[in-house]
Amino acid sequence: MQDFLMTVAVTVNTYLSNYILVFLLVGVGLWYSIRTRFAQVRYFGEGMKKTFGNLRLHGGAQESGMTSFQALATAIAAQVGTGNIVGASGAILTGGPGAIFWMWLIAFFGMATIYAEATCAQKTRIVGEDGQIKGGPVYYITTAFEGGFGRFLAGFFAIAIILALGFMGCMVQSNSIGSTFETAFGVPSWVAGIGLVALCGFIFIGGISRLAAVTEKIVPIMAAIFLLGGLVILVARIQYVPATFAMIFRYAFHPEAIIGGGFGAAIKIAISQGAKRGLFSNEAGMGSTPHAHALANVKEPHDQAVVAMIGVFVDTFVVLTLNALVIISTLYTQDGILANGDIPEWLGKTNLAQTAFGTVFGDSFGAKFVAVCLFFFAFSTVLSWNLFGKINFEWLFGKKSLIIYNVLALVFIFLGTIMQNDLVWEIQDMCNNLIVLPNAIALFALTGLVLGSLKHHEENRKNR
Repeated sequence: MQDFLMTVAVTVNTYLSNYILVFLLVGVGLWYSIRTRFAQVRYFGEGMKKTFGNLRLHGGAQESGMTSFQALATAIAAQVGTGNIVGASGAILTGGPGAIFWMWLIAFFGMATIYAEATCAQKTRIVGEDGQIKGGPVYYITTAFEGGFGRFLAGFFAIAIILALGFMGCMVQSNSIGSTFETAFGVPSWVAGIGLVALCGFIFIGGISRLAAVTEKIVPIMAAIFLLGGLVILVARIQYVPATFAMIFRYAFHPEAIIGGGFGAAIKIAISQGAKRGLFSNEAGMGSTPHAHALANVKEPHDQAVVAMIGVFVDTFVVLTLNALVIISTLYTQDGILANGDIPEWLGKTNLAQTAFGTVFGDSFGAKFVAVCLFFFAFSTVLSWNLFGKINFEWLFGKKSLIIYNVLALVFIFLGTIMQNDLVWEIQDMCNNLIVLPNAIALFALTGLVLGSLKHHEENRKNR
């Protein structure tokens, strides 16, 4: 059965990743970059100021929704997960160091995409009968397309994201936690799964306020610890850093030199790996993080949209890039085990980062350091993805059905720790790819709404 599912998932992913996903992701990002006159550049400073100008790790409970930083922390918790460590590792192993360049390109345009997503989520959110704010792609998809077609697209999106994030996505996160903990500490993966289920269950029961309180504290701390460890590695390997950047740019356009095969096939692999793993990492265009940005209590949609852009920047240009630099500078440079492009059988995407950190920290401590960081990354991602899936499950089946959703989510979290690694990732990729389709269509249709919001902000700024 697992072999059959693997075949189906690989086939679907091949067509979507190689022929559709790249064009949609770059297309939406390029479209909004041009139409907003590169908002990701013009408003980058404002986004940084709004994000870090009044940084607090205790935003307090909100009557409804979240503070702007809590919403960003929840979004970053979703973005900064196994995609930054295991996903980037897989992209480098399969597509070579050049895949990171294509991740950067996807992320740059993705900053404009997520500006549009956050704007749409803020503009179309509603307040339910219980006084709670509700928002996300299902709400702006049905705004973009009224009637049966809109309901169909929104329903397709809701089902796909429940499977992709609420169920399969959590399996990917728990799978990575289980694998790295078994490598680092010798703890059976299923034992780690039981502990993870207990922690997640406690937070799920507490609702949005408990989740926001956890993510706003975990995200800055976990990022700081990982960045500090990565910087130590780069300082120790400082002489190889220039060569590392050179390899990223060189192999982006001549990947056959490191991954073998002809130029055409190699460049396609490098680009598709960068796009696929870039999507999984920063989630711009996928329609996941708008659920968090819709809940932010801000004066106008633009305020949260510029903050949302910083989430993509932190995810890809800071955390993912640091991890990639560590891997390439330790393993692909002249004294590295992958310098000639030959990959040992024992080395895979789940232990690549551990091996890289181990070259400086020592095998044991390197493995433990990555395992602990990955635990916090993946754990916080599970929390956010559970919320995103829950919002769509409620939209489909009503609030009374949420107990069923939470039970199923916990079951999938545990199953992830005992399933075959490659199958979990392929199914996750397939569901991620399917989510992009209705979300991207709606984003194109809502161009007027996004540009109208931006124009309103710019006119107000001139009149101040």
